[in-house]
Amino acid sequence: MLPGIGVFGTGPVVKVLVPILQENGFKIEAIWSHIIQEAQEAAKELQIPFYTDKIDDVLLRKDVDLIFVLCAPNLHTQISVKALGIGKHIVCDKPAGLNQADALKMVKAGQYYPSLISLINHSFRFLPAFTHMRKAIIENYLGSPITLIDVKIQCSSLFNENDSFNWKCDDVMGGGALNLIGSHVVDLVTFLTNQKALRVHGIVRTFMKTTDTIKGIRNISAPDFCCFQMELSNNILVTATINSHIAGSSFHQEVLICSSSGHLLVRGGDLSGRKSKGNEEVLYLDVEDLNCSVPNLNLPKPFIKGICKMVSALREAFLPVKEKAGWIKEPVSSAANFEDGLYVQAVLSAIRQSSKNREWVKVNIITEQPDANALLSAAVRRTAISMN
Repeated sequence: MLPGIGVFGTGPVVKVLVPILQENGFKIEAIWSHIIQEAQEAAKELQIPFYTDKIDDVLLRKDVDLIFVLCAPNLHTQISVKALGIGKHIVCDKPAGLNQADALKMVKAGQYYPSLISLINHSFRFLPAFTHMRKAIIENYLGSPITLIDVKIQCSSLFNENDSFNWKCDDVMGGGALNLIGSHVVDLVTFLTNQKALRVHGIVRTFMKTTDTIKGIRNISAPDFCCFQMELSNNILVTATINSHIAGSSFHQEVLICSSSGHLLVRGGDLSGRKSKGNEEVLYLDVEDLNCSVPNLNLPKPFIKGICKMVSALREAFLPVKEKAGWIKEPVSSAANFEDGLYVQAVLSAIRQSSKNREWVKVNIITEQPDANALLSAAVRRTAISMN
């Protein structure tokens, strides 16, 4: 049995995801937006029977067992933790919440309810070129240890022409190239190498602070360019450049993995490789058309194809199980979980700090919630000491 789905959000990802889910046999039972008119319009366009601007109206529906959280990041933690607490599966958009503290709450909730799916939407993990690249690394295609990973992503502006000021304009609220694209890069490196960053160095910049529709009192603070290096735990060096200044709607990505005896290269959706004593060869050619009717192609094709593959994996996880909301782990075992989301937040935080301080910064993953009132706590401790 496939679970009924509740969707939070009405943005471009939702407009792409819902038709893909419907084509895979899932039924979308409800959709939420903080603006009721947007929820109504999306429900009509996507043929969803119920819409609301109240979070609990979706979470408490008996016909909803799987929640897609695709709204502003400041609501990711609240919705995910609450949904897991009442027995709903979760697929949450990247990044996980606004910071490590948010992501840690999600991790704790996921650990408390291990029988429920709790995934982060890092769809690059399901893109065939990257799954083939990972397989080639595991099978030692390169012949010697990886030394360097070079990632270049160039795309058009993250804002549409008619966009007004929203959370995507604000770095603190989860917007910008580092949060929205850099998070994919950080997660992809871990997926491909099974290694994590020890320390990072980054430059994060906002060059375009106004548009024709976003101007006046509120300026854009979300970065449109970032460049960072990561040192992984086995001396691999990663360099990544993300530039959202390309005119038009183009999207170009290159992921190059080098060793002393060869390299692997994903360009767009194609994978090629070369060994030291051979010619460059095509290992995977992305000739497969999208097997889903997508009404909105504002998202880059690699993102859409990754989402298609992720939904297919979810279908395979749920379909063989007769019990409502039962599932098997194997089809989604390669997906990013909440622990991966916490790690990504730790790296993003370190990159921002590095850009601010202009120095290398160690990646620290928190295991306890930070003290919300450190000054008061310090005063209490001092008082206790003086009384003793």
